[in-house]
Amino acid sequence: MENILGRVLPDYIEGYGEVKPFSGAFSNLGVKGKSQVFVKCVSPTDVKLLNSIREALEKCEIKDGMTVSFHHHLRNGDYVLNMVMDEIANMGIKDIKVAASSIFPVHAPLVEHIKNGVVTGIYANYMSGPVAEAVSKGLLKYPAIMHTHGGRARAIESGDLKIDIAFIAAPTCDEYGNINGVYGPSACGSLGYAIPDAMYAKRVVAITDNLVSYPACPIEISQEYVDFIVKVDSIGDPKGIVSGTTKITKDPVGLKIAKMAAQVIEASGLLKDGFSFQTGAGGISLAVAKYVRDLMKNKGIKGSFAAGGITGYIVDMFEEGLFEALFDVQCFDLKAVESYRRNVAHQGMSASLYGNPHNKGAVVNRLDVMILGATEIDLDFNVNVTTGSDGIIMGGSGGHSDTAAGSKLAIVVTKLLKGRLPIVVDKVTTVTTPGETIDVVVTERGIAVNPKRQDLIEKLKNTNLPIMTIEELKSIAEKMVGVPEKIEFDDKIVAVVEYRDGTVIDVVKKVKE
Repeated sequence: MENILGRVLPDYIEGYGEVKPFSGAFSNLGVKGKSQVFVKCVSPTDVKLLNSIREALEKCEIKDGMTVSFHHHLRNGDYVLNMVMDEIANMGIKDIKVAASSIFPVHAPLVEHIKNGVVTGIYANYMSGPVAEAVSKGLLKYPAIMHTHGGRARAIESGDLKIDIAFIAAPTCDEYGNINGVYGPSACGSLGYAIPDAMYAKRVVAITDNLVSYPACPIEISQEYVDFIVKVDSIGDPKGIVSGTTKITKDPVGLKIAKMAAQVIEASGLLKDGFSFQTGAGGISLAVAKYVRDLMKNKGIKGSFAAGGITGYIVDMFEEGLFEALFDVQCFDLKAVESYRRNVAHQGMSASLYGNPHNKGAVVNRLDVMILGATEIDLDFNVNVTTGSDGIIMGGSGGHSDTAAGSKLAIVVTKLLKGRLPIVVDKVTTVTTPGETIDVVVTERGIAVNPKRQDLIEKLKNTNLPIMTIEELKSIAEKMVGVPEKIEFDDKIVAVVEYRDGTVIDVVKKVKE
């Protein structure tokens, strides 16, 4: 069968189940149910603090076939996932499904667990490094399931993703299970991605390297959700939070793109008092924030909020009074961690509050402008941030699809060529975000506006910006470097890409060797 984007999908996928095809960004709303949660109650004399991860696994009655979850706020500095999975392997447990909000190169030891059958399934919003490569090569028994940040929260709350044991990397925890991320040697700030896990998992284990006296304050995840606590030497390296660049690009081409994107925002009419904004942590995206910052200062504009994964640069804008508040689901750098600790209006938010389409209102729905990146964009404005030019998994939606759907103006900023390959193609290798939710593509050679946004096209006619069609952008790129060779895939599905509502927007197949 085909979904609405023309992606060919099987009716049923082994290890995944029945396929519900994507049918539009807003077609699957209405009344939704939440999963019923069963809690094992404790008495006043029960002790939660245990001596080891193995003891916690035994108390949680770990067994073959279970699903265990992890969050990624320590990003490429995380130690907890590897520690837990090594212990599970040492116990001889097999057929484990790992539900990690994101997987980074530091999690390379998972590859061996995949090879020996300890891990047979993965759920993740983002994957990079050796684990992503192993999945792409077909080493995982069942297809990995790729969620969005909001979609993962939706799956947990609805019961589509049932977690047997959630492991919370807790920068600070007391002996009764109250957790925060703002103190301790591994402080990482907001714990937004761990909140749905804590609330809906059958068992919850906090693993901490900073055990404090009761009560730990402030409390972000409370004792009512935590079954056991384990003290270890270290849960991770906080320096690993900074994965990739969180600095404004100095590249003249990148700065040109960013300046034009800011001009699009200004021309849209959205840049006024009450303006709300989100940008990624990449160099060009942060440069857009710089130009927006200058415009806000020059025009005396006071924004309402900035949201998402928060960087130090967005903190600077907040502290300068350009925004009333910040909504933070994860801190991208240590300056953001410090701000989250001391600024009352720098608010944490759960992944569900951030982007879940099946609740009574996600923060993304209140965004005016979102700045996005892309690996590929096609003539229908569909965006790929899941697979690279070689067809190998190198990322995933994260909040890409959530923010594109919710914001009034979703802008993709990208160089027209990357590694001598055109970014604009006939059909993207993998659809991550549907084109109906993308409004503008800004490159150094020109700007393409989605034809559905005739209102924006009319506004941009009054500027000196180089507006052209997406087809013209593609033609320019191909005149420079030619048409790229098509990747050949075999029939084996290695990953299922879910849209935020749980429907299947695409699949990733194994690249032919």
